[in-house]
Amino acid sequence: MSRLIYENSVSYKGYLIIPFVFGKADQYEIYSYKLLSEIGRKSHLHKSENPAQIYGNSTSNIVEIAKEHLDNNADFVSERDIFQSRYVYRRNLIILFHENGRYFYDHYPPELLNNIAAPKLFKSEYECLKWVKQGLDGQYLGQRAV
Repeated sequence: MSRLIYENSVSYKGYLIIPFVFGKADQYEIYSYKLLSEIGRKSHLHKSENPAQIYGNSTSNIVEIAKEHLDNNADFVSERDIFQSRYVYRRNLIILFHENGRYFYDHYPPELLNNIAAPKLFKSEYECLKWVKQGLDGQYLGQRAV
């Protein structure tokens, strides 16, 4: 699997649709997608890969396929958007959350849909993002020096 294209992810009814290039055929890219669920493992679709089993010819096309599948098969629908505060930094997905005056985050690397965030609370969104950015910058600085 190629990297997850977090830049083209779309939040939809409590899910985050994340496209990626599944493969190539005659120099054309074939797209698939993965899902994150607002309710996590309580949803059978959380971290699933292309439950519609239909592929697309562009990121926008695969997002539409995923939306249609969710309209017909989602195990819940949410009106809120917990994925609205998401950022892509060095191809990593960072999702910020705010609860009871504290901020925390989920961090997903470019090729895996595994949350590698540290269990840390912050007083502001800025403080949280700054800490994550410093960690990722340090990670990449160390890789260059090797």
